[in-house]
Amino acid sequence: MSARHRVAIVATHPIQYYVPWYRALARGVDLDVYFCHRQTAEGQAAAGFDVPFEWDVPLFDGYRHTFLTNRSRRPSTQSFSGCNTPEIASIVTREAFDAVIVHGWSTLSYWQTMRACWGTGTPVLVRGDSSLATPRPAWRRAVKWPLFRAFIPRFDGYLIVGTSAKEYLLHYGADSSRCWDAPHAVDNEFFASRADALQADRLALRERFGLPSDAIVALFVGRLVAGKGQDDFVRAVARAAVRAPQIVGLVVGDGPLREQATRWAAGMGAPVRFAGFLNQTEMARAYAVADLLVVPSESETWGLVVNEAMACGLPAVVSDRVGCARDLVLPGVTGDIFRVGDADRLAEILVTLAADSLRRHRMGEAARRHIAAFDITKAAEGTFKAVDAVALRRRGSTRRLEAGDISHGPSIS
Repeated sequence: MSARHRVAIVATHPIQYYVPWYRALARGVDLDVYFCHRQTAEGQAAAGFDVPFEWDVPLFDGYRHTFLTNRSRRPSTQSFSGCNTPEIASIVTREAFDAVIVHGWSTLSYWQTMRACWGTGTPVLVRGDSSLATPRPAWRRAVKWPLFRAFIPRFDGYLIVGTSAKEYLLHYGADSSRCWDAPHAVDNEFFASRADALQADRLALRERFGLPSDAIVALFVGRLVAGKGQDDFVRAVARAAVRAPQIVGLVVGDGPLREQATRWAAGMGAPVRFAGFLNQTEMARAYAVADLLVVPSESETWGLVVNEAMACGLPAVVSDRVGCARDLVLPGVTGDIFRVGDADRLAEILVTLAADSLRRHRMGEAARRHIAAFDITKAAEGTFKAVDAVALRRRGSTRRLEAGDISHGPSIS
């Protein structure tokens, strides 16, 4: 068995979804996570949530972390120059990591890290979820092509979160032999156990949300900002309810467009309730009262809310612009897929599912079984394999990477 590798991860700021992955990695490698920006409650509001808050789950337990000094004139996670941490170069040089992982290339800090790795010969891995389906002007695609083809092949490895992300990387020149599966995942048990425990209180919870006890509840979860499709959701629920009056929409989330969406729903007479923002430990209440999840986004590079809902036994109905659609949503099995912006088709799907409780139940159970393969353990084990491979390559070994030839880190299941 190989010695524990020294690994660094550079991230813009603590993100609740990534923390379980960090903890799992720390059990198999000597891990340091470097954050480029110290997010505040007000910063969360500015990022589109529209309400100041702190995540109510532990963000720093179980792994070592350091906050770098952000020298940006306008510190933020929302712009390329918002994270500027030149000290990462000296850290990479001094620490001689076996591998460094970046969450993409969208900030100056990531480029400072990548350049330091290339300059010192330190293997650098990337884990991102960009998608070719994301709408972009033709001129921007033309400009990106030579630029991205120049740097994406330079990564030593690619941690693949899903099918669309892999296609994106291969499109810009990534080597398929240096791709390792590290799927986007949430702590399935965290959400499932809480939602299951609340089933006995489902009717009381529905009353608190203002939902009829016998309603078929379609759930929307997300920031109420441009591109999330909340207007399509409201429109589809309004049209579906004409044919199936038991259909009710529940919107969980806040944002600058909440007032507009509320007015839109009232003007259409749509039976939609707006619950506002719910923190992580509160989300189980929404999943417990819902019958299905709807993600109508115009551009969603993955959609981890789908992972959460499926872990709670809900089928997911998503637009074809949602990045996880091809991996998680099996039409007619774990949910359904509709063309983005097609509110009529979404309404039709809602009516069909509302009419068949047995089908909804079977799809929810299938969703729960399917999402079990997208877990933190698998994401960590894929990362261990990638780190082993790039560390071995760095030592100049010519051995083939065969089963048993290298260590993939200890089991964390």
